[in-house]
Amino acid sequence: MMGGLIQAPEAYSPFIDYQETKRRQKLVLDRLQELGWISAQQAQDAYKEPLKIGKPTAWRPRQVPYVTEAVIQELNQRFGSETVQKGGMRVQTTIDLNFQRQAEAIIQQAHRQLRGRGLANHEIALVAIDPRTHFVKAIVGGVDYKSSQYNRAVQSRRQPGSAFKPFVYYAAFATGKYDAGSYIEDRPVRYRDGNGYYEPKNYGGGYAGGMSLRTALIQSRNIPAVVLGQKVGLDKIIDVVRTLGIDSPLDPVVSLPLGAIGVTPLEIAGAYATLANDGWHSEPTVIVRVTDTRGNLLLDNTPEPKLVLDPWAAATLNGVLQGVIDEGTGQAAQIGRQAAGKTGTTSSERDVWFVGYVPQLAAAVWIGNDNYAPLGKGITGGGFAAPIWRDFMLKALNGQQVQYFTSATKFPRPKPKN
Repeated sequence: MMGGLIQAPEAYSPFIDYQETKRRQKLVLDRLQELGWISAQQAQDAYKEPLKIGKPTAWRPRQVPYVTEAVIQELNQRFGSETVQKGGMRVQTTIDLNFQRQAEAIIQQAHRQLRGRGLANHEIALVAIDPRTHFVKAIVGGVDYKSSQYNRAVQSRRQPGSAFKPFVYYAAFATGKYDAGSYIEDRPVRYRDGNGYYEPKNYGGGYAGGMSLRTALIQSRNIPAVVLGQKVGLDKIIDVVRTLGIDSPLDPVVSLPLGAIGVTPLEIAGAYATLANDGWHSEPTVIVRVTDTRGNLLLDNTPEPKLVLDPWAAATLNGVLQGVIDEGTGQAAQIGRQAAGKTGTTSSERDVWFVGYVPQLAAAVWIGNDNYAPLGKGITGGGFAAPIWRDFMLKALNGQQVQYFTSATKFPRPKPKN
C-alpha cells in the first residue's frame, strides 16, 4: 500500500478514496509477483487483508478556520508576513481536534439557546489551554466564520470585569501580609481620580460590611477589590499581569481591579493556566513546531516552563477560586470534580465572562456584541458564560482522571516585607 502511494500520496490516500488505494496496492502486489518476490497466493492473501487505517491527524485549513487564523497570526509574529506568504512551511499545531470540534458544537448550541432568549447579534469566543505546557488545545473566535472572519479569541480586547480580580488578590497574597482569612470591609469609599473622585459600587448595590478576603472574592464584591488594590499598589498588580503574559495596554487607574481594561480571551486563558500550574508559566502557543519542505526545523516550541509566581500565593488563590464555583457566583460551572474559576460581568452587561480551570485544562469563555452594545439586564458571567464553560469542560474531561490542586500548606508562606 505504501509503495502505491508514492506517485500521488494525497490522491491515493485511503482517507480520501479507499478503493483507489486498494487498486494501487494491487498494482504493487502484481509487480512483486512478476518479479518472483512473492507467490500468487501471498499476493492474493495480502490484497484480501483489510487496511487497518486510523483517523487522519492532519486537517485542512478550511476545516478549522479560526485555528488557521491563529496559526497565521503567530507565524507572522515569528517570521514576518512576507516569509509566511511565500509558503513552504509545514506546521504542527497544538490543537486537539476532538476538543476543537466539541468547542465549536457547544458554542453553536449556546448561540441558538441565547437567540431563543432574545440575544440577537451576540458573539461567543472560547480558548482552552493545557496549563502544563500552555499549548492551546481549542480556539473558537466567533459563532460563524462565514459571516465574520474576525477572530475574537486573539484579536478582540474586551473588559474582563470581575474576572480580573484574581490578579489583585494574588498580588495581595504574594506580599505575605494577607491570606484567605484576612479581614476587609465592604463599605462606601471614595478615591481621588484626576479632577474628581471615584466611588466604586457593588454589582446590584448595597454593602456587606466586614468580611474575609475569601468571602469578598467568592461573592465578587467590587469595593473590597478596589480597596485591596490601593493597599497593594496598582503598579504591583500591573507587574503581576505582565508576568502572566497579558500584553494589552494597562493604566494604573483606581478602577483597574474591576477589570476596566481590555484583554483577549487568549491572554486571560493563558494567565489563569499559570495559576492552575502553581505559578509555572510558558508562553501560550498554537504551534508545536515548524519545518520547511526538506524537514529542516524552523521553530521548536517545546515548553520550557518558568516559575513566575509565588507557589503559596498561587495555591491560596486556587483554593479561594474553588469556592467561587462551589458556593459563589460561578456555581453554574460545577463539573463534578475540583475546579476553580471566576465570573466576569462589566457595567451595562457589555461583556460577560467565565474563566476557569482544573490542573490539566484551563478555558476562557466570553460573550458580547462586536459594537459594544449591552447584552441586556441580568446577563451575567455566572448565568450565561459559566454554563458554556461547564458544557465544554465536561466533554473535554470525559474519561480523564480527576486531578487535584496542590494545597497551600505544601509551600512556605512568603515573609512580609516592610
